[in-house]
Amino acid sequence: MAFKNGKVKGMRQKKAEISILQFGTGRFLQAHVDLLLDEAAKSGQPVGKVCALQSSGQEEGRKRAEALNHQQAYPVRIEGFRNGQVIEELREVSIIDRALILADPMQWQEALTLVKGPVRTIISNTADRGYELFEDDHPDMLPPASFPAKLLLLLRARFAAGGAPLTILPCELINGNADLLKKIVIELGRAWHFADDLLAWISNGCVWANTLVDRIVSESLSPIGAVAEPYALWAIQEVPGLTLPCTHADIRVVKDLYPYEMLKLGVLNLSHTFLVDLWLRKGRPKSLTLVSQIIKDPDYFPVLQELLHDEVLPVLRELLPDQEPDLYMKTVIERFSNPFLKHRLADIAQNHEEKIRRRILMVREHSRRLFPDKATPLLDGCLR
Repeated sequence: MAFKNGKVKGMRQKKAEISILQFGTGRFLQAHVDLLLDEAAKSGQPVGKVCALQSSGQEEGRKRAEALNHQQAYPVRIEGFRNGQVIEELREVSIIDRALILADPMQWQEALTLVKGPVRTIISNTADRGYELFEDDHPDMLPPASFPAKLLLLLRARFAAGGAPLTILPCELINGNADLLKKIVIELGRAWHFADDLLAWISNGCVWANTLVDRIVSESLSPIGAVAEPYALWAIQEVPGLTLPCTHADIRVVKDLYPYEMLKLGVLNLSHTFLVDLWLRKGRPKSLTLVSQIIKDPDYFPVLQELLHDEVLPVLRELLPDQEPDLYMKTVIERFSNPFLKHRLADIAQNHEEKIRRRILMVREHSRRLFPDKATPLLDGCLR
């Protein structure tokens, strides 16, 4: 097997035992969760294999699923800085055994069969609105359209087959993602008049763990693969009965995700949104298209520094006294300076108003509560 132009040669061989079902085939899962699972498996851990579930019927997703079925492995390029050192590495990820396109009724039936077997974990990373339900969904569909409805039917199939409870690890960038997803699934099960013993098994038997993922995956490779930065974090909240699919230096089991969520939202995500807001107000100058460009620009970076030092870090030091927000900020600036990643400002600008609310407004509200007499002109400027 060899890499050539970002591709991996080698046809898919016989199918293996599936221990993980994964909703999503996108570049983030490829270069973060799947990469960590793959590295753990190659270290000798009994991780098993992943079946990736392409939930939407979009053509791009279909092509990724077909590529995953065709190739034994795909490349992940790790490029950037770590502690001031340049990192350029090429990884070969072979943890995914197959991909199913769930819009195909036969492949949906295969997913229902797989979940009755040795599967232990369900992972998800769906779209921004992936938890939304659809009015036309019903339990006899093959399959229903929404992700929560598909998950509910998979869990019902597992329960009916007498399978052991599963661990569900959602990776969507939503605070309390597992708590919210569990609530939606249970409420949908009640609306569909599913049996109480099934719903009790889903709620109390299965393990739902909130998670936070942090890695910039800036670019897809064709037909499959991705480019990512060296920094990686998969934080998983400790809950009773939690069994991880693997252990890894970049996976942390923590009692409370709040400090990690606040650091990421208040420094990395807030900085992205603030820089993009300046960029939009300046008319999207064509000379600046990437984060690595804007972070060096004298019209932007000094303003970001002023914002972080004067208006953001005082809040985070007060909220998170044990988390060293100043050190995390230095790490973030190093990550933003990564010249290898095509981290596009236009991509970050998507859903900008919602990001302003969740990031900028959130920090300003904390600032007004903690320091009622302190001015926050730069935060206020984004909330015009």
